[in-house]
Amino acid sequence: MRIKTLGMAILALTLGFGMSAAAFAQGSERATDRLQNRIRRELVTLPFYSVFDNFEYKLSGDGVVTLLGQVHRPTLKSSAENVVKRIEGVTKVVNEIEVLPVSSMDDRIRLATYRAIYGHTALQTLAIRAVPPIHIIVKNGNVTLEGVVSTKLEKQVAGAQANSVSGVFSVKNNLRVEGGDS
Repeated sequence: MRIKTLGMAILALTLGFGMSAAAFAQGSERATDRLQNRIRRELVTLPFYSVFDNFEYKLSGDGVVTLLGQVHRPTLKSSAENVVKRIEGVTKVVNEIEVLPVSSMDDRIRLATYRAIYGHTALQTLAIRAVPPIHIIVKNGNVTLEGVVSTKLEKQVAGAQANSVSGVFSVKNNLRVEGGDS
């Protein structure tokens, strides 16, 4: 009888620790989600962040954030690093954001591509969002489209519109469709 009770006590402790570990993992996952949301919010609300910039990041388990992407203003690279450094839970920031070269030709292509994409009737409603979902990255006459759109049609139209811009050498359409329907 005593052995049964001791065995039941050990079983109860083991199960209790298992649930605690699961609860701990779930709490840790929620903390990571909150940290990712905070990083995303801080980056997209930076002054001068626009559709001509693209931020991405990687978060490792030990609080190290690697910043990636492209910006057309050098000050935006350092601003991104500074705001992420101040977030609670971030232990280190590795800044690998690329600053795009200064070029009047690229500036002209940026504006023309913006007008071509967001001026199209299928995509006009996207332009009125606080942060429009299609980001236009131009480097040496080559255009890369980044972001998330709602439908395959929006992705196709954006790519076709970017390809129609005079002076563009190539278009890489990296747009993702919500829900994974590429």
